[in-house]
Amino acid sequence: MSTSKIAIITGGSRGLGRDTALQLATAGHDILFTYRHNREAAEASLQQITALGRQAHFLQLDVGQIASFDTFAQQIKQLLQTHWQRDHFDFLINNAGVGAHAMIGQTSEETFDTLLNVQFKGVYFLTQTLLPLLADGGRIVNVSTGLTRFALPGYAAYASMKGAIETFTKYLAKELGPRGITANVIAPGAIDNDFNRAAFDHQPQIVEYIASQTALGRVGQSSDIGKVVSFLCSEAASWVNAQRLEASGGMFL
Repeated sequence: MSTSKIAIITGGSRGLGRDTALQLATAGHDILFTYRHNREAAEASLQQITALGRQAHFLQLDVGQIASFDTFAQQIKQLLQTHWQRDHFDFLINNAGVGAHAMIGQTSEETFDTLLNVQFKGVYFLTQTLLPLLADGGRIVNVSTGLTRFALPGYAAYASMKGAIETFTKYLAKELGPRGITANVIAPGAIDNDFNRAAFDHQPQIVEYIASQTALGRVGQSSDIGKVVSFLCSEAASWVNAQRLEASGGMFL
């Protein structure tokens, strides 16, 4: 029976999720990750993880489709039994998300509902579904945003969902404490990756502005975030619980 720790990462085929997978693999953990549409990107992530000497597998999942979660949990059970001879995994990283930019006056109900389903409702019920498979003493890391601390016009709906995630995380920590499970939030600042690439390419001056408003003088990279998630899953962070840890380089101080 394998003694490796196993992490489940939603949205692990690109961006922050992929770097988190690589950081956790570098720390000696095995990886189960999801992708939504781009199987080619998932295959590339898989190759990078296995090149680090760790076992990895991926499954397709749209975190906004709550009705699919029971089937997903059964797939996880099968993978755990087949490849690790285990019934439980150790770390749940709720990373998958979508972005939307719209002023309050122009936010459509469709956009709001998409953000709600993916960024909050999906995280809530996927976590609920997977709790029986999460090992006692495990870790949950939810991904929020710096936009819950500072406000930029056009992100009201997005940041509101992330604010809900921050509150949800405190309740996870409280309710799961008897099982020794910690729950924390990481809140990235602006990151130069494919999640923001269209906006950055369209308005390059945004990158310069953000760098000028960040204490460390640059925009973040995905690796800046993956390292912090890996820390929260390490023994060094075993007494960190119910915390919001912003990783923004000191943005808008």
